[in-house]
Amino acid sequence: MSGERRDRVRPGAGTVLRMADPPLALIEFPADDADRARRFWSGLLDVALEPRGPDEGEGWQTHAGDPAIGVHDRGRGPGDSFSLPYFEVDDLTVALERVQALGGTVIHPGEPWAICRDSEGSPFGLAARGG
Repeated sequence: MSGERRDRVRPGAGTVLRMADPPLALIEFPADDADRARRFWSGLLDVALEPRGPDEGEGWQTHAGDPAIGVHDRGRGPGDSFSLPYFEVDDLTVALERVQALGGTVIHPGEPWAICRDSEGSPFGLAARGG
């Protein structure tokens, strides 16, 4: 990161994600065989993976405990290739601007969630708090 960019974006300046909050909202696992993946994750973590509601997208996820664990059929979209942690943010628009200012990339902007890559290319998701 250039010195100029580092000067403009200081830790804590207009923070949209606070580590004091439980920031990890969801860990999403794409699967070639969703039934097999559901058996694996529910068996390993001793959790129930239930069908998602209409506002939660496709697939299954836990509805108790933090963070939520999700499984969905693997596809060709930006969130379908890798396991992704989703972090909750207060303001998604501001968070996406911060990602870019810090040298990251917004792969799929959207509401109420977006998929990004950090400055080193690692994918992650952002989810609007309460979205």
